[in-house]
Amino acid sequence: MEFVDIKAQYYAYKNEINERIQKVLEHGRFIMGPEIEELEDKLADYVNVKHAITVASGTMALEIALRALDIGPGDEVITVPFTWISTAEVIMLVGAKPVFVDIDTKTYNIDPSKIEGVINANTRAIIPVSLFGQMPDLSYINQIAEKYGLAVIEDGAQSFGAMQNGKKSCGTSLIGCTSFFPAKPLGCYGDGGAIFTNDDKLANKIRAIRTHGGIRRHEHLFVGTNGRFDTIQAAILLVKLNHFEDEITKRLYIAERYSKMLQNYCVTPEIMLGNTHVYAQYTIRVRNRDNIKVQLQKRNIPISIYYPKCLHEQPVFSGLGYKWGDFPEAEKASREVLSLPIHPFLKEEEQNKIIHALIEAINNI
Repeated sequence: MEFVDIKAQYYAYKNEINERIQKVLEHGRFIMGPEIEELEDKLADYVNVKHAITVASGTMALEIALRALDIGPGDEVITVPFTWISTAEVIMLVGAKPVFVDIDTKTYNIDPSKIEGVINANTRAIIPVSLFGQMPDLSYINQIAEKYGLAVIEDGAQSFGAMQNGKKSCGTSLIGCTSFFPAKPLGCYGDGGAIFTNDDKLANKIRAIRTHGGIRRHEHLFVGTNGRFDTIQAAILLVKLNHFEDEITKRLYIAERYSKMLQNYCVTPEIMLGNTHVYAQYTIRVRNRDNIKVQLQKRNIPISIYYPKCLHEQPVFSGLGYKWGDFPEAEKASREVLSLPIHPFLKEEEQNKIIHALIEAINNI
């Protein structure tokens, strides 16, 4: 049993993927080949925005977004302490300061009611994280941003394909970023990511920064980087994108089955009104999480914890001056959440084994 079965997915689309890869091998344009533009057009159509710009990783997507907004030393960017390190890491990489606010206890996403309390003259942007597969209240967050003249960059690394009030993740704020890391709902076979925007000027700058600061060769308008996506990976995603909606449907079926059978034993995911969920992770809350983890591992159930420590607990962020107790909801979640296997190819008998092992582990505590 796999936590995410990428091999099963490959075998399901093997002929299509191999054919696409073979075409790249034959034309030989391994950097910025024709599949890049084809994928970007299809991603933009999918999200319903004007511009999709592929990049080397989800982390690179966030960093380039900040650089395109000229965010740097002396600036502050608001985000959450309950997320993967990339979200805050990129803020420090551009020389700015991460400012954390606590999360909502039900969705694990940023609590919008706490944002205004940390805005000051140095605040330049908000990076709300769409954690586990659903979006935070971006309508509310966009209103706050407009009031104070701030940019909103959605970190949609785990929510690509999700919707809020009919709009797709990565298409509801000034900039949306996502990741194509292999374990993501739409993943390639290496690192990759994309940036989405409706702003023409911003899109041109993002494209330039991605390619060493210039659109035309030997003409560098900005301090850029090598942030290009790989052509072979684009070819793989073009195949997977054709099957993506069907895979989301299968994820929903598995998640609904989990929730129905586990709702009396643990805290199951709650979907915010107006949202859809793509279940990048199926995440529950349990008491004595670490003991339950050990029992499941003894039964050969692959589980994962996102995230066992909040970012303000990490040594690299100690200089920000936060302490334990500053973000009680994030801290509590970090000690209680547990993610169960979920992917479109999870068999019913495998899911039954997971459910029964979890119930038994909970009852034994």
